[in-house]
Amino acid sequence: MARVVLAMSGGVDSSVAAHLLKRDGHDVIGVFMRHGEESPVAECKLDAPGGGTALQILNQRADHKQGCCSASDAADARRVADRMDIPFYALNLQQEFGQIMEYFADEYIRGRTPNPCVMCNNWIKFGKLFDYADSIGAEYVATGHYAKLIPSSEADGVPRMVRGVDPGKDQTYVLFGIQRDYLKRMLLPVGDFHKDEIRAMAGETGLRVADKKDSQEICFVTSGKHDQFVKQRRPGAQTAGNFVLTDGSVVGQHDGIERFTIGQRKGLGIALGEPHYVVKIDPLENRVVLGRIEELGCAELTANNCNWLVEPQADEFRCEAMIRYNSAALPATVKLLPEGRIAVTFDEPRNGVAPGQAVVCYDGDTVLGGGWIE
Repeated sequence: MARVVLAMSGGVDSSVAAHLLKRDGHDVIGVFMRHGEESPVAECKLDAPGGGTALQILNQRADHKQGCCSASDAADARRVADRMDIPFYALNLQQEFGQIMEYFADEYIRGRTPNPCVMCNNWIKFGKLFDYADSIGAEYVATGHYAKLIPSSEADGVPRMVRGVDPGKDQTYVLFGIQRDYLKRMLLPVGDFHKDEIRAMAGETGLRVADKKDSQEICFVTSGKHDQFVKQRRPGAQTAGNFVLTDGSVVGQHDGIERFTIGQRKGLGIALGEPHYVVKIDPLENRVVLGRIEELGCAELTANNCNWLVEPQADEFRCEAMIRYNSAALPATVKLLPEGRIAVTFDEPRNGVAPGQAVVCYDGDTVLGGGWIE
C-alpha cells in the first residue's frame, strides 16, 4: 500500500480521486492548498500539518466566482476527507502564490497573455506539493486532472502522459511543464473516466459535491476584470495608448494594453464598421494593432523555456501543436533551436497565436512537451 498526497480542491474531480485511491488500497493524505486572494468576508480554520496552529482559509470577495481556494471550497474538501476517513491538512502557500500574481501582472504589462494555471501546476501543485510529500515520506502525489499516465518502454521507465478519455475535459495542455522525473511519482485517477461518470460516482458515494459546478476562471481575479487587477498591482504603469490598423493609421485610443489579448474581437470599445481583431500588442509604444480576420492568421512562432516529457529524437520533427487550452492540436513541424527554444511552423495559419501562452506538442494522444510563445 503506497502513501499518496492528494491535492483536494473541494471539487468533484479531486473528491472522486480520493474515493478511487482509497478503493485501490492507498494510504491517502488530503491536502488543501491555500493560495487565493484574501478578503475578510468569511473564514474557516483547518488543521495545520503536524498538529500545529490552525490555518485560516479566508473567503474571496463576493464578486469572485467559485474558485479552488475559498472558504467554502476548503469546507467541502474537509467534509469529503472526513467522510472517507482520511487525514486532511491545509498548506499555507500564500507567499508562493504571490509569485503567480506577480507573473500575471508583469506579463500583461509586457503586452503578453499569461497562463497562471500552467504556472500554478509547475510551481505549486507539482512543485511545493512534492516537497510536502517528501517531508512525510509519501511515494506519490495525485490530483483530479483529466489526463493519464501509461507505462513507457524507455530504459528510464518514465511514464508517458496521454490525453484523458474524455476529450471535452482533457487537461494535458496545462500539465506540459511538469518536471519529467515527477511522472514516475504521479497518479491521475480520474483520467480513465468521462465527466458524467465522475459525477455519477460522486453521487453513488454520497458526496455533496456531486453536482458542484466546475471552476472556470482564474481563482484570484474577478471574472472579466483582469485589467483592474493589473492596475491595482502595478499602479504606476503607463499603458494607455493608441489603436492602430495594420497600415499604421491611428483609429482611436485605449486605456491600457492589459485589457487586450491577441485574437480578441469583443470589448474593444471602438467601432470600425466591420469586425476587427487584436493582431498585435506593442508594449514599447502601447499600441494595440487591429486587423481583419484574414490578417490574424499566423503560420510560424517561436517559443522558449521548453520542457520535454518525451525527449525529442531529432532536431526537426512532425507533431500536432496546440496554442491555447481547449483549442485544436493541428499539424505542424517543430525545429529545435539553441538555448531551449523551438520554432513551430503550422501546415495552415492559426488564429490567436498569443505571446505568453504555451504551445504544446502532441504525438497523437501523447504529450511530447512544449514551451512559451515568444
